[in-house]
Amino acid sequence: MQKEQQSVFCHYRKNGYFYQKSFYFIMKKFILLIGIILPFVFSSCGDDNDEPESKKKHDYVDLGLPSGALWATCNIGANTPEEYGYYFAWGETKPKDVYSEENYKWPDYSKYNNTDNKTVLDPEDDAATVNWGSQWRMPTKEEQDDLCKYCTWQWTQRNGVNGYWVTGPNGKSIFLPAAGQRVGSTIESEGTFGMIWSRTGSSNYAYYLFFSPGGVHYEHKELRNIRYFGFTVRAVRVWQN
Repeated sequence: MQKEQQSVFCHYRKNGYFYQKSFYFIMKKFILLIGIILPFVFSSCGDDNDEPESKKKHDYVDLGLPSGALWATCNIGANTPEEYGYYFAWGETKPKDVYSEENYKWPDYSKYNNTDNKTVLDPEDDAATVNWGSQWRMPTKEEQDDLCKYCTWQWTQRNGVNGYWVTGPNGKSIFLPAAGQRVGSTIESEGTFGMIWSRTGSSNYAYYLFFSPGGVHYEHKELRNIRYFGFTVRAVRVWQN
């Protein structure tokens, strides 16, 4: 009788071991499945257009320029290189429906002028820094000049959008779409011209890069009454990962 009980007890332990082993096997499969699925879930969330701009991961390219500037692959507000993204008045950090001198942030040009002698946008007025975070900023006039002088510019299309392939001395490239400009409530010269703000000002003026099928303007325009125009912004990265 004692032997029979021992036999039953051993049989019970064997079954217990079997069930325990099966449980661990199922849990391993479950954990493996979770490990496979989760990256796709988080990747999808990372590409969500509703996610705040500052939380998204933004790519950049080192074009091998003397300035060392690391240029973003997309405009602020865009998800692909050919998308126009947001339009900003100079020194403003949010897009809007109407771009006019009346609703400009400083309609009397009370900041960045001959009195305060400010020539570079403060971080709180920099559309790249405010929208993408402290590791990004708008390019300086000198950095835009480098882009013009040391890169090869080829007018072309990307996914049906007109613009320039800009190739640096090291052979790496970025695409700049011809997004035109926002004046009033309309987009002008879309697909024909491109205007990209710099963070550099001079007196009451602001510098920007202008390009068209005819070429790139190495000299920046200096017109006081266009600071309220809506131009695109292509950011540069302050530091590498």
